[in-house]
Amino acid sequence: MKIGNFDLTKDGTFIIAELSANHNGSLQNALDTIKAAKETGANAIKLQTYRADTLTLDCDKDDFIIKGGTLWDGKKLYDLYKEAYTPWEWHKELFEYARSLNLDIFSSPFDKSAVDFLEQFNPSCYKVASFEVTDYELVRYIASKKRPIIISTGIATFEEIEDVVEICKDEGNENIILLKCTSAYPAPLEEANLNMIPNLAKTFGVISGFSDHTLGTTAPIAAVSLGAKVIEKHFILDRSIGGADADFSLDKKEFTQMVKTIRDTEKLLGSVDYSLSEKKQKSRAFSRSLYVSKDIKKGEIFSEENVKSVRPGYGMHPKYLKDILGKKANKNLEFGTALSLKDVL
Repeated sequence: MKIGNFDLTKDGTFIIAELSANHNGSLQNALDTIKAAKETGANAIKLQTYRADTLTLDCDKDDFIIKGGTLWDGKKLYDLYKEAYTPWEWHKELFEYARSLNLDIFSSPFDKSAVDFLEQFNPSCYKVASFEVTDYELVRYIASKKRPIIISTGIATFEEIEDVVEICKDEGNENIILLKCTSAYPAPLEEANLNMIPNLAKTFGVISGFSDHTLGTTAPIAAVSLGAKVIEKHFILDRSIGGADADFSLDKKEFTQMVKTIRDTEKLLGSVDYSLSEKKQKSRAFSRSLYVSKDIKKGEIFSEENVKSVRPGYGMHPKYLKDILGKKANKNLEFGTALSLKDVL
């Protein structure tokens, strides 16, 4: 599967810098964040496309007041989303700027009107946010655009994940990526459950990855080692600028280090390959092989007294020791000679 020009089967891990609300209401901040994301080595920048009134109601009732131990407790949902949203009139400039830097850019639409709006920019894919997984008609509409669809599974039940995967397939869209996600901000390490990453891929027959809300970079590195092909992490120029998501976002230095460590991890993981590289072949010189450990005369019997398995590895493989013990030498063999089959009668 490809996202834009990035091939998930051979180009490594697709690393997404999540802009979210980290522009803090400033177009210049958004542009500067895109530039910084490119400089970190990220593969893409992701926006969120909604208006407060497409997400919730401007209502003061208790149901609409945030609670539960979040960073935003006591705020009204409508006010949070109004504060955090990315103005739609910015999108054209943001898309054009990211593409001028050769940085992929796409968004999470939060209703059908946002999908219709984003289509004009020909995005490489769409992202379904964790809390929108249960909006089956939105998922269906996004899938119907036949672009790769990245789905966070943060609050989804097993049955709901089954449902949205089936919905995508019903729309003829097999380009599905499921992200393990813990919908807590920040997310405790003990709730990350990264072992779900390979299980998501195996169970649902899709590519899997990780949308991370933990603090630091340990979790995404571990996720890559478990097979995550996509990593999404909130990115901010500097946490001091503030904003709704600042506390659990990585700054430029941290994000750069995360990207580097992910790339190093990919090198470490490599591939399943039992063949010997040229370097490994040369290293075999330091392995054991069969050598004459005591002068042997022609016709003398090979024994454990005159043949030993020692380093270096230029002689016969040690597995032949039992085969030659008791047989005779066909010529005089000097101490320190590497044995070969032609030395055995």
